[in-house]
Amino acid sequence: MSAGDLFIRLMKDDPSTVKGAETLILGEMLTLPQNFGNIFLGETFSSYISVHNDSNQVVKDILVKADLQTSSQRLNLSASNSAVSELKPECCIDDVIHHEVKEIGTHILVCAVSYTTQTGEKLYFRKFFKFQVLKPLDVKTKFYNAESDLSSVTDEVFLEAQIQNITTSPMFMEKVSLEPSMMYNVTELNNVSAGIESESTFGRMSYLQPLDTRQYLYCLKPKPEFAEKAGVIKGVTVIGKLDIVWKTNLGERGRLQTSQLQRMAPGYGDVRLSLELIPDTVSLEEPFDITCKITNCSERTMDLVLEMCNTRSVHWCGVSGRQLGKLSPSASLSIPLKLLSSVQGLQSISGLRLTDTFLKRTYEYDDIAQVCVVCPYTSPES
Repeated sequence: MSAGDLFIRLMKDDPSTVKGAETLILGEMLTLPQNFGNIFLGETFSSYISVHNDSNQVVKDILVKADLQTSSQRLNLSASNSAVSELKPECCIDDVIHHEVKEIGTHILVCAVSYTTQTGEKLYFRKFFKFQVLKPLDVKTKFYNAESDLSSVTDEVFLEAQIQNITTSPMFMEKVSLEPSMMYNVTELNNVSAGIESESTFGRMSYLQPLDTRQYLYCLKPKPEFAEKAGVIKGVTVIGKLDIVWKTNLGERGRLQTSQLQRMAPGYGDVRLSLELIPDTVSLEEPFDITCKITNCSERTMDLVLEMCNTRSVHWCGVSGRQLGKLSPSASLSIPLKLLSSVQGLQSISGLRLTDTFLKRTYEYDDIAQVCVVCPYTSPES
């Protein structure tokens, strides 16, 4: 394949070029923007500063200083704060400054030059360059709580991150990752398996067009040392922070990190009741077994009594008012129970009640789980 054919193919695949631009000659495309352009939060601001001696005299003790004034601070960006001993006619002092932009709003680059003439006169002048730093992305997050499995009291947390390109140019999304807090392990759900390797769900060309939004999904699971302590994951918990890296048309690299994301953990109260074992399908009017797990989420010891109350469709088998004994803070207890259903269809398991005899406090649990009840004497089609 010739260089020209390769160039035409790249032009067709590049979403930032105008349709039909691949038919133009190569020289017309290799041009840089004529204006200053936009600078976005997270990008690196770079500037070339040149101080040129336009006179026919030698000047001495030249000091060039470059400061960046923001709404909250003034930063010195000069590579060196030492003065140059002399500058001959038609010569110049050059400097390149860099700064990662971390604030939105008006920025002013202040370039100050002081020098001494041959007569010993000290002169000074300044130049100001104002520019706006814009917000490149709009990031919204949603949390979804889910039971990790029937054998654990911990919660999996699903984080959906919606990222919108609010600039006027396409972005190449180089990386969007979640750095979890110390309590969680994270699994990214933004790739699909294709043989040995995995591919992004967004395709090979990971471009985000202006005003387009993309959803990223992550699954977080508490680490075992935290999952065993039910009280640790109560209330507001820190999930982690998003790390976003992108490139714009001319290859400028930008990076943003969100602040620590927090979610409100589901409230379990003082006592949590979860299911460890339950069948998917049971027969009508035939007893079946389930296993419940009771966890003390409070900071005090409890003395619990289990009561079982029948509902219209669910009937418990066994003695109600069963003494479970004392349960210390963060401790758990597994209890096998037997019940049957007198109504076909999808039935809700309800009617369990726990009473703490120390505080005379009762906790009721309805809609614990659902089970499909079928009649063993009829076919599913009937």
